[in-house]
Amino acid sequence: MEKNFEAFIDAWKNIKNEYNSFVSVTLVQSKGSAPQDMGARMITDGESVLFGTVGGGKIEAYAIRKSLELLNLEEKKSTHHEQINLQRDIGMSCGGEVSLFFDVYSRESLWKIYIFGAGHVSQELCRCLTRLNCHLVCIDHRQEWLDKLPANISTECLSEPKDFVSQIEEDSFVILMTMGHGTDGPILNEILKQKELPYVGVIGSNSKANLLKKEMKEQGHNSLKCESFICPIGDSIGDNSPAEIAISITSQLLRAKDKAFKTPKRMS
Repeated sequence: MEKNFEAFIDAWKNIKNEYNSFVSVTLVQSKGSAPQDMGARMITDGESVLFGTVGGGKIEAYAIRKSLELLNLEEKKSTHHEQINLQRDIGMSCGGEVSLFFDVYSRESLWKIYIFGAGHVSQELCRCLTRLNCHLVCIDHRQEWLDKLPANISTECLSEPKDFVSQIEEDSFVILMTMGHGTDGPILNEILKQKELPYVGVIGSNSKANLLKKEMKEQGHNSLKCESFICPIGDSIGDNSPAEIAISITSQLLRAKDKAFKTPKRMS
């Protein structure tokens, strides 16, 4: 079961709903004698095994200790790779080597992004964002579109997506890209009524932006609120294909994240 990827994904989703932080450990390479084959996986909270195994005994105990160490780091790491000599490093009698990959999930440290709408651009955007250290949730009323998203994205199928707004944390980023202006508007209205967020973006055009601002003013929002969302979203790069639009939005989100969270830059 620990090498069955579908079982792993199901377990990962269930554990994510119950735990604020955990680590998935994958045996990505082995040489010589090793207690498990390449591809073995486990999930741990740093104290016990929540799913699967990477070999049991000393190697599993080591993986749990290392996971706890990663979870307790002041400056969180999202991933960690380690090559282990089973005899020299952890005192096992077999003389093999294993390579373990640690993937750290910590709800508190993650950048939270909520996307309303699971259409073509959203599909591409979600695939871009899954490569970043973020907690991603996509909300739509169409289960068949949510089912097309990568398995490690949280989804919510609601007949009235605007009802989800109350669940959004105050430090979250929110993107509206539903079926059109008529469905984006009610969600935006609820966001402006209920939340103060570092980033609210709506896909569209300048004419859509003007229409939304007019409607939000008619809903009773002041001028500051009506100017607080970004529309159209995305940096002015690329063409109008879903993939390049998604990259332009990701670029804008990263700049907004750096500003909001004062994240360390790649280059000084």
